[in-house]
Amino acid sequence: MGGLSLWHWLIVLVIVVLVFGTKRLKNVGKDVGEAVKGFKQGMGDDDKQPPGQLGDESRRSEQTRNEQKSETRNDDDTPR
Repeated sequence: MGGLSLWHWLIVLVIVVLVFGTKRLKNVGKDVGEAVKGFKQGMGDDDKQPPGQLGDESRRSEQTRNEQKSETRNDDDTPR
């Protein structure tokens, strides 16, 4: 009882290869490797730009939106 020996793991590996086949296992390994690589790359991209900061284009568009909002407020406040 308890842990599995090396022979147990080898038997499990042989059964898995027989059930799924080497081609499918190769594809699964490739997919997992690409996912890990993409995750690492995504984590590294976060270091380039601090969180909470917008790019230049986003700032400009947000500033114009704020200016437009303030202009519409001023138009509503004028007496008629």
